[in-house]
Amino acid sequence: MDEILRQSIITLRGMWHFRWLGLATAWVVGAIGVAIVFQIPDKYEASARIYVNTASILKPLMTGMTVLQNDADQIAALSRLVISRPNVEKLVQTVGLDAGSKSKADYEGVVDRVSKLLTISGSVKDNLYTLTFRDVQPERAKRAVQSFSSMFIESGQGGKSTDTDTAKKFVEEQIVIYEKKLQEAESRLKEFKIRNLGMTPGEGAGFFARMSDANTQLNQAQLLLREAENSRDAFKRGLASEETSASSGVAVSGGSTVEIDGRIDFLKRSLDAMLLKFTESHPDVLGTQRAIKELEEQKRQMVLSRKSERALPVQSFASGPLASEQLKVSLAQAEATVASLRARVNEYSSRYNEFKSSASRVPQLEAEFVQLNRDYDVNKKNYENLISAREKASMSGDMQSVAGVADFRLIDPPRVSPQPVSPNRSLLFPLTLLIALASGLVITFAARELRPAFYDVRSLGEVTGLPVLGTISMVVSEPKKRAARRSVFRFLGGVGALLGAYAAGFLALIFLASRSV
Repeated sequence: MDEILRQSIITLRGMWHFRWLGLATAWVVGAIGVAIVFQIPDKYEASARIYVNTASILKPLMTGMTVLQNDADQIAALSRLVISRPNVEKLVQTVGLDAGSKSKADYEGVVDRVSKLLTISGSVKDNLYTLTFRDVQPERAKRAVQSFSSMFIESGQGGKSTDTDTAKKFVEEQIVIYEKKLQEAESRLKEFKIRNLGMTPGEGAGFFARMSDANTQLNQAQLLLREAENSRDAFKRGLASEETSASSGVAVSGGSTVEIDGRIDFLKRSLDAMLLKFTESHPDVLGTQRAIKELEEQKRQMVLSRKSERALPVQSFASGPLASEQLKVSLAQAEATVASLRARVNEYSSRYNEFKSSASRVPQLEAEFVQLNRDYDVNKKNYENLISAREKASMSGDMQSVAGVADFRLIDPPRVSPQPVSPNRSLLFPLTLLIALASGLVITFAARELRPAFYDVRSLGEVTGLPVLGTISMVVSEPKKRAARRSVFRFLGGVGALLGAYAAGFLALIFLASRSV
């Protein structure tokens, strides 16, 4: 700590040696600073306030049908758009801010300066925005703010935004692409169905369900075939019995009646089973009903024939050929039914065997069909979403054209402040004093470093590295002491004069500013 204090005292003694140089520097720098402060031209600020009403009845009505942008983001984007270079150039030319420009570089400098001076400040909370501009001429600043306000208001009064048009163009391009993809997917799906006709999954019931139906139909047809064959065999046995009875001259018909009753009961049970599966107009149902009627008619004829035989025993043998003819007719019908049912069994059997042979290919076809359907569904969904997005974009653009971004109202017309807002001379004036004093101190310190001197024995020994044997003190005479004191008083007077000049100037500045208000 003692060493730091000693070095500080040595430095101050060296700077005190060059005090007059420092004082002169402070006066010069202070005078230059004051001149610069008063040379800075006064700038006046013009401002206008605009209220932005973002509440629109269309927005809640069109919610979900259009794309609604955030009001704050829209106004922020609008603010950046208004202070774009084309608009600033238009404002410069309209107001005449480029009057002093003599070259292209000067004009570009004016445009850059105006871009920095134009400001839009405000809050989304109260929807109040303030437009400001500063210029050396109050009227020109006012005209600039007036033109700026007009641009800001007109930019929000409807008109489709560029981003909406760009979005619609992009969506249109994507619609064309996905429409082509959708057509290709439909073509692949159609070719697959044509190539695998009858085996395509999803056509009514599944493949295995249709295979099970074919098996069921085959079993039913086989059952009906066996019933028809039994009926045919019964007719054959009845015909053989009739022929035997005719050859022996005895009419045997009781057994035939019992057999016909059994066949009728069997066919009725079969008919009940078929009515549970088919309608009354089904060919099998109609054929069975017809067979029942024929057997009932045959039974009735046989019963009548038996009664006639009992009434006229002499002619009983003559009734044999009639029964034989009826049995032959029924036998022929039974043969036709058997042939028809055999053809049906063969058809159902062929179908079932075809299904059975193709069963191994079904999983692969189902996988291919699912993949084709997935591609088709994805492309179709994207296509429909793009169509919906295009309609939303179109409606959003139309709504923006009608309603605009918001309702802009100029609540405070452009006005100019009566006093210049810059420069702040009451702040710059003391600042120049501080700069002047600092400049004087810096100069004295620099002079002390450029022309060093030794002020104690210890410093001399440290610098030379030699031992100091002794010192010789200087005896200052009284006249020199008085001259030294006068020099100190003159220096303090010079510093006081500098501070007094600044104080007088500052007070005069405050006085003039208060009188101009």
